[in-house]
Amino acid sequence: MIKLAINVDHVATLRQARGIDEPDPVFAAGICELAGAAGIVVHLREDRRHIQDRDIMLLRQTVKTKLNLEMGAAEEIIQIALQLKPDMVTLVPEKRAELTTEGGLDVIGQEKHLSDVIARMKAAEIPVSLFIDPDAGQIRTSARIGATFVEIHTGRYSDAQNAKEEDSEFSLIAEAVDTAHEAGLRINAGHGLNYRNTARIAALSKIEELSIGHAVMARAIYVGLDQAVREMLALCSCITI
Repeated sequence: MIKLAINVDHVATLRQARGIDEPDPVFAAGICELAGAAGIVVHLREDRRHIQDRDIMLLRQTVKTKLNLEMGAAEEIIQIALQLKPDMVTLVPEKRAELTTEGGLDVIGQEKHLSDVIARMKAAEIPVSLFIDPDAGQIRTSARIGATFVEIHTGRYSDAQNAKEEDSEFSLIAEAVDTAHEAGLRINAGHGLNYRNTARIAALSKIEELSIGHAVMARAIYVGLDQAVREMLALCSCITI
């Protein structure tokens, strides 16, 4: 059965909007785990717009499942990751002006730098995932430079404006999953997935885990975080709550 990891960045976004100490993403992570999440995801950005250093230190101490640290490949964040030793890191592109991560890493264009980062993480026994678009060249380069995982970017699928466009993007993702599997990579997926479009991606059996944040946090406003996580888990496992 595919696993579900919950990104709690948006809990921190709400906290930072008021500059106070609530809601607390560390507390939210505990609720997600109790509801059945198999992992917690946080993105420590260079500008600290949401998740703070305090959050990741406490999460490292309290997360009982798996802590996945999303990060840009900047030296400051690399040093923090090496000290923190999360259960895995996911390298993502990062632009200061973007609202959220806009696309996959250009692994081909940054092959040397990313290879060096992966080697440093592996020396610290931290598995590395690369967040990439569903592109065969990017996948094969990810395998060549030593990534353990790739996380297939599902943003264009999630943003599809009609059924034909969604089918086309889904086909690209399915092909990418097969390519990554053949290359010996472990496979996660995420970005923009919600309660309407997740089940189709979850049915791709070679994907180990989906990373979902915004949709679950938005749903939690109406039904509570525990229920929102359980509803998403039901979609991932095709069960009835």
